[in-house]
Order: sequence, then structure tokens, then C-alpha cells
Amino acid sequence: MYSYETVRLVKDRIEKRRLDAIETAEEHAAEVRAISPEIRKIDNELSKTGLAIFRAALDGEDIEPIKERNQKLIARRSEILRELGYPADYSDIHYTCKACGDTGYVGTKMCSCLHRELVTEAVRASGMGRLIERQSFDNFDIERYRGDADVYAKMQINLRRAKEFVKNFRKTGENLLFVGPTGTGKTHLSTAIAKEAIERGADVVYDSAQNMISAFEADKFRGGSPSYEPKGDRYLECDLLIIDDLGAEFRTAFSTACLYNILNTRQNNALSTVISSNYTLAEIGEKYEGRISSRLFGTDYTLCLFGGKDQRI
Repeated sequence: MYSYETVRLVKDRIEKRRLDAIETAEEHAAEVRAISPEIRKIDNELSKTGLAIFRAALDGEDIEPIKERNQKLIARRSEILRELGYPADYSDIHYTCKACGDTGYVGTKMCSCLHRELVTEAVRASGMGRLIERQSFDNFDIERYRGDADVYAKMQINLRRAKEFVKNFRKTGENLLFVGPTGTGKTHLSTAIAKEAIERGADVVYDSAQNMISAFEADKFRGGSPSYEPKGDRYLECDLLIIDDLGAEFRTAFSTACLYNILNTRQNNALSTVISSNYTLAEIGEKYEGRISSRLFGTDYTLCLFGGKDQRI
């Protein structure tokens, strides 16, 4: 599910659009009533429609004559507006989304506008910025690797695993470890996974290992301040965490403890993680103590090896 903060921000934004549309319509209506006594009279008559229909229904009378009279009044009102140089719908409510009237729902079903806004906000909150706009499964060019048969075979496996992962990660709690040199496609596939997961409604967080450790450091040293909002919880609680550039962080006892806490907490809660590193398996094994390397190289993570030339050059 999208995070509470994402849903709240988007629903507040859509509700503001709805209220702004209503306010604008009311201002326009007041404007034309001040100019035209006839419109003022028509609006007064139309305001009585609901009560008139209610009374007619109670008395068992036909309500069609009331509807016909209202249609004539509305038509005359539009005619007056045009005569005054206004559009016929000048004082109507103009919602941004006509399908849902800026409520976010059509009946009980989520409107496409709400889904689109949720995806956009989730992308912003994920930390992936413009990457998601440029990188997806659709534009991942597997043919770039065809020059090396061994690399090409590995990349076909990696692409297939990435697509299968994003379809099933919330059911299986699977994790992926992307290992390989810079520019070999790790970030592109990570971004593609994030994009697909967000569109499916997942709360995704993407960040470097160093930034995550910095967030936990801030929590440790500033957590006592009443106005301080914890930064590290999002890494522990999101549906999908993507850790970029593992191994590039400054390693201390605190950073090692943080990383283990993240991996262990998420694994215990069956929350999936995708990790990418430019280091070799041997270098990762040397850099991290047994508790971390045993998780990364054991059954907790599916290893995806990347190779070939730097595609960014």
C-alpha cells in the first residue's frame, strides 16, 4: 500500500481542487447575479427545486412539469449570460476531473485521476526523481549485451528475475542482490522494479546506503527534540526498499549495526529489499562481517551478476 503520508497529501490536494472549483463557481454566480436582476430571480427559483420535488413526491404528484420548468429557466439563464458576454457555463462548477468531480472516486471505485496522483507522489517520495521518467522495463535494451555471449546470457536471466520479482515480491518476501561494475544496468533494472511496484500500489523507498546511515545517525543524536521527525523508520517499514551503492558508505561500527538492523528487521517482517553494489562478491565479503555477508550470500537474497562494458560511456 502507498504510505499514509502519500495518500494524505494526494487526497488533500484533490479535495483542495474540488473546493477551489466550487468557490470559483460561487464567485462567478455572485458576480452575474449582481449584474442581472433576471439571473438573480432565476437562481432564486432554481434554489426551490429540491423542496418542490420533495413536496410533489409526498403528494403523489407528477414531478415532470417541475423538471421541464427548470430546464427552461436554465436555458434562459444561459441565454442571458451569452447576451452579457459570458460563456453559458460561466458560473457552473468546473472540476479538474469530470469523471469523479474531484472526489477521487467514481462510485466505490478509485478514479484514474487519484491513481495517477498517487503514483506521481509515490515516485517523488521514493527518492528516484527523474530516473523513473527515463528508465523502465520497456526501454531496457538487452541487445546492448549481445557482443559477449556470457554477459548476454546473465543479463537475460537478470531481466527475467527482475520482472518476476516485481510481480510477486509482496507474496514471497523475496530479495535481490545486484552485483557488478558501474554502468552495467543495475540502476536501470532497480528503477524499472521501483516504477512497476509503485504503479501496483507499493510504498517504495530508494536511497544510497550512506544516506540511510546518515538518517539513523540523525535519529540517534536528534531524536530527543520534540520537533524532530524520525527519518530512519521509512527504511524499515516500506513495502520495498532499494539500497543503492552498497559498500561505498563510510564503514564504522555504527554503520555496520545500522545496515544489519535494516536487513534483519525487513527480513523478519517479510519486506523485500533490492541491493546493488559496484563491489565484487569477494570485496563485499571482506568489507562486511559474517552477520551481514551471511544474509547477502545465503538463502535470503537471490544473486544477480552484472557484467560487460560501462553502458554510460
